[in-house]
Amino acid sequence: MSKPQPRTDEQQLISKLLTLADDPLAFVLFAFPWGKPNSPLENMTGPRGWQLEALTKIRDHIATNRNKVRQKIDPELLKMAFSSGRGTGKTAFLSWIALWIFSCVPASTTVVSANTEQQLKSTTFPEIRKWATMAINANWFEHNAMSLRPAPWLIETLKSSTDLDDAYWYIQARLWSEENPDAFAGVHSQRGMVVLFDEASGIPAPIWPVTQGYFTDKTVHRVWIAISNPRNPSGPFFECFHSNRAHWVTTTIDARSVSENDQTLYDSIIAQYGEDSDQARVEVYGEFPRQGDQQFISRGEITDAMDREAVDDPGAPLLMGVDPARFGDDEAVIAFRCGRDAKSIEWQKYKRCSTTELAEYCAAAIDRYKPDAVFIEGDGVGGGVIDILKHYGYRVMEVTAGGGAQDKDMYANHRTELWGRMREWLPTAALPEDRQLADDLGAPMYDYSLKGQMKLEPKDKMKRRGYASPNSGDALAMTFSRSVARKDAGISRFRKKRLLATGMDYSVLG
Repeated sequence: MSKPQPRTDEQQLISKLLTLADDPLAFVLFAFPWGKPNSPLENMTGPRGWQLEALTKIRDHIATNRNKVRQKIDPELLKMAFSSGRGTGKTAFLSWIALWIFSCVPASTTVVSANTEQQLKSTTFPEIRKWATMAINANWFEHNAMSLRPAPWLIETLKSSTDLDDAYWYIQARLWSEENPDAFAGVHSQRGMVVLFDEASGIPAPIWPVTQGYFTDKTVHRVWIAISNPRNPSGPFFECFHSNRAHWVTTTIDARSVSENDQTLYDSIIAQYGEDSDQARVEVYGEFPRQGDQQFISRGEITDAMDREAVDDPGAPLLMGVDPARFGDDEAVIAFRCGRDAKSIEWQKYKRCSTTELAEYCAAAIDRYKPDAVFIEGDGVGGGVIDILKHYGYRVMEVTAGGGAQDKDMYANHRTELWGRMREWLPTAALPEDRQLADDLGAPMYDYSLKGQMKLEPKDKMKRRGYASPNSGDALAMTFSRSVARKDAGISRFRKKRLLATGMDYSVLG
């Protein structure tokens, strides 16, 4: 292949694009043939509304970074997450960002990834190459199957007047391995660093912290963009909009806001599945579904239970469930439930406590709240906690979560059975507003055994997906191990405690 020859005005174009390093919006408007007859964009006047807003936010962030550098303050990484309905121009937007940083910040690095190898190879990267061929500087790019690199003549031109280091100047598609996330690491740039996640909802948790390591160099141009149809109501992309929303600039894009699209398509989805259906939420509104395809408990039900006020449940026993910590980063959790109310008594969590210490915490909770029954998971270190409590005269029940289910036709093991009972209880229950509990309840997936029994995802598999052991969820599940009658014949002590807190005389109730 012969080398592309620079145009006579090439130096002017280089100079022009270098002035747009801090303004991706100006680059996009300048670099592509918007409205030009006989071009692929002849019927388009420019970016869509949400794209204009996003490009403006990046421009403003870079301007803020410039001011920080002048004040000798470290510039910040910009992390943006976009949750979008169908057909809004997500991949086109990612393409513009990649081509802007490549064209305007020589020696910058752009890494592009996606939910699957097929998506990356057949959709995401071909879209980037398509826009590269339409760009005003199309002859700058040397195309490879999974990368765009600067043409040799461009490198020579810039090296003649600058100390350009072109070793990491590229746009590169990178695959990931959930089993070996560290293989995704190792990329850095001192000039500019951009990471683009397409269909980010499907990129697993272990890849995200590795990606964070790309941004160690304190450059002005550092941008991480994750964009996706929001198909998974759990995982790191979901958490960009929830527990980690303070660290991400988030945008939800309703597909109906894109006037260029056929609105009847979205109307038909809503009409077919219903306004509040998960199909409409994902495909049209750009919102997360209430339940994933293999999610055991839906996020919608968890949110509803946390929003629900605690209600008195006359006659219900007060139950205490304990999930002992197994590993250094896990927490031991003590949960309380009285009928439908798992909210009124504060749960207790302890990290890195010994078997003896946890037994002491349990004993103190029993003495204080006097539950009608105490359930402790006996697998692993829980057996030691149970032995200590029994030695000192406390009546506790051991739960063998890994043992056989009582309903052997329905469940593969007792742990799945406990979670199944908890799931049935949840629609009328009240839960504490606790992000960790929400994550614990919403994270486990399920499958079926060869015998057709439902089987909850094992904890070690969850950890391989990047999720913590669901200690809070398991502690609550312990309280569903068996039916228990309340010890006292009159009104429950737990209910008395609540009435006393309001100043009400409960003695008239018997």
